[in-house]
Amino acid sequence: MQPTRIIGIETSSRTGSVALAEGADVLAEAEFSTQTQHARELLPSLEALYAQVGWPKGEADLCAVSIGPGSFTGLRVAVTFARHLALARAIKIVAVPTLAVIAENCAALTPPPPPLAVILDAKRNQVFAAVFEWRESNYQMIEPAHLTTVHDLLSHRGASISVTGEGIDYHAEPLAATGARLIDKNLWTPRAASVCRLGSALALAGTLTAPRDLVPLYIRRPEAEELWEKRQSAT
Repeated sequence: MQPTRIIGIETSSRTGSVALAEGADVLAEAEFSTQTQHARELLPSLEALYAQVGWPKGEADLCAVSIGPGSFTGLRVAVTFARHLALARAIKIVAVPTLAVIAENCAALTPPPPPLAVILDAKRNQVFAAVFEWRESNYQMIEPAHLTTVHDLLSHRGASISVTGEGIDYHAEPLAATGARLIDKNLWTPRAASVCRLGSALALAGTLTAPRDLVPLYIRRPEAEELWEKRQSAT
């Protein structure tokens, strides 16, 4: 049986990327230059990868999408693209949690650090966070993505936990107070290659998402919506 052809899409952070894989084997990956280019560069980057690996244009079995938390605009771009792709090409979809994508970067370390906390800045002195343990040769989520503070997440763990993710740059002081080990900055950013690998495993386990059910994982509503609601309640 031929390996599943997978498109991986990651647009949750300041840089975006797309990748192509056959099963868990990533064939090619392309990165966008800036967050503002996600919508404009996603399709041309994907078309260039198709030409690079020699796949027939538009052919794939599965689209793996990094669903958040992360950039509200970037996540909407990826979800909308995946929905249209699935409806137009009858391609199956798998939703991959972004914090799991970042944790997957650390699987290449020797040994992979357990336990591992992944954090993203959520503003207001808060973070989006999840905690993972290394079990059976992969990272398994033991605390799902949630909104918290660095202190509440890590104060009882101390130096026993490692931390990764772009939230490190925004919460240096409370992180220093916990004594946690900080993972190298090169591993903070989610990548489409990891989305492909995790998406392949989820698809094999039967964890697929119908196009109409694919939605971004925001955890907290966009700030613009919260401000609008406050203004409406004040009138």
